[in-house]
Amino acid sequence: MKFISWNVNGIRACVKKGFVDFFNEADADFFCIQETKCQDGQIELPFEGYYQYWNYAEKKGYSGTAIFAKHKPLSVKYGVGDEESEPEGRIITLEYETFYLVNVYTPNSQRDLARLPKRLDWEEKLAGYLKELDAKKPVIYCGDLNVAHEEKDLKNAKSNIGNSGFTFEERGKMTELLQSGFTDSFRHFNPDREDAFTWWSYMNKVRERNIGWRIDYFIISNRLVDLVRKTDIHARVLGSDHCPVLLEAEVGL
Repeated sequence: MKFISWNVNGIRACVKKGFVDFFNEADADFFCIQETKCQDGQIELPFEGYYQYWNYAEKKGYSGTAIFAKHKPLSVKYGVGDEESEPEGRIITLEYETFYLVNVYTPNSQRDLARLPKRLDWEEKLAGYLKELDAKKPVIYCGDLNVAHEEKDLKNAKSNIGNSGFTFEERGKMTELLQSGFTDSFRHFNPDREDAFTWWSYMNKVRERNIGWRIDYFIISNRLVDLVRKTDIHARVLGSDHCPVLLEAEVGL
């Protein structure tokens, strides 16, 4: 099975920048997107052979997630029951016979860290939810998680310590999750890579010089690790300030 995850930073804008071409070329079984920034009826993407699941934010032009799946799920769940973040359309879970697929757009702590306490509360609730799912069947958890876990996950680590997305608190929550039965699939197979990033600011020449952060992930239940055949970062794919990330695994339905 082939899984793609991509923060498109506005699906309507991304479609004008080659989204459909990449979607067709990727030919993924599951294509998860974050930060759709649209409402129901604002865009039509008639991808033949795919079921579509959208979680729209109540606020226009903000947040939102979607999954395009070749395979019909047993069940679909939007959110996890968190009243505060639920209106932001940040979580979709598809259930299959042998695994759960959870697509997430994690809230940013904001530049001044004003949202950090809410972010940490979010992390607690989401981790509890993922562990509940994992107790039933393996989990594939993907999306823009808005944290660079280790110093090698961003270009200028020393100068960013304590900044949003690289606070000790946010990184600690990722560590806690990974220690509770989950694996960062890309890092597992690329333990020493220091040039692998998935997000770059729009500042001049930053992307060309690969001054970025790795904040987009496929986190998987530990018992799926031996089924993984490939992980990758499509850094050359443009259309957003993020790039797509890939997971290929021999999971059944």
